[in-house]
Amino acid sequence: MKLFIFGYGFSAKAIARDLKDQCDWIAGTSRSLEKCAVIEADGLRAFQFDGENASPAISEALKEATHILLSIAPDADGDPVMRCHGDDLRANQQLEWLGYLSTVGVYGNHDGAWVSEESECHPVSKRSVQRVAAEQAWQTFAKQIDKPLGIYRLAGIYGPGRNQMIKLAAGTCRAIDKPGQVFNRIHVDDIALAVSKAALIAQSGIVNVCDDQPAPPQEVIAFCAELMGLEPLTQIPFDEAEMTPMARSFYGENKRCDNKKLHALIGGDMLYPTYRDAFNHMWNVDIWHGKKA
Repeated sequence: MKLFIFGYGFSAKAIARDLKDQCDWIAGTSRSLEKCAVIEADGLRAFQFDGENASPAISEALKEATHILLSIAPDADGDPVMRCHGDDLRANQQLEWLGYLSTVGVYGNHDGAWVSEESECHPVSKRSVQRVAAEQAWQTFAKQIDKPLGIYRLAGIYGPGRNQMIKLAAGTCRAIDKPGQVFNRIHVDDIALAVSKAALIAQSGIVNVCDDQPAPPQEVIAFCAELMGLEPLTQIPFDEAEMTPMARSFYGENKRCDNKKLHALIGGDMLYPTYRDAFNHMWNVDIWHGKKA
């Protein structure tokens, strides 16, 4: 396997880690030279990609790539990878699989009801509308070149260095109470488990990558505070909370995401089926902060 990752972020880094031993090489992109240095430090080939201009070096690397992981958000003009390097992917005779990291935000608001991969998408935010368009564009693209495409709709991502414990420790966490509101989450290691398995079998279709237990956000914060031996936070009513437009938009989408397809893909249980499993582990082995020992 020769894996090219567009957008070497938090999730892609974990996926690359899990696939490293299965690959002849892995390449990743970033907008900044500083982050390209991080990619190289992880033992990968690094390419700078700004999402605006095609890169001759990337075009050359794509001639050899067998697997493509797409982890860059679309913009108002569509998907940056398709725009800049779609022709390179069409011309690639070695290509075996395309994987696209999307979001459960494409479902929009379902008033707390359960949604599956077959549910209609009613995106609320501009970014989720763009995600739906990008998913559809890649589905059309994959059909045209007759290659398998896996779309992985990720729930709220967390893991070491990126979780509520960080904010609790910093004193910046707030417990917002909106009655009836729930969110699904997904630990970054479970994303890596699912997507690495998908790449190895060239899986196609849409999969919700989310945990087994959607829960109110303030419940998760309370659990973390208890683990850390902190006093529970005073809950702030949603209508009284000062929030950025983006933060407020997340609360406009209320749903419970079904993950039966995820369990079928990984062939059993997740590493962290619930937030309790994940936070207990991160706290007990002291990796919640994301700092290397």
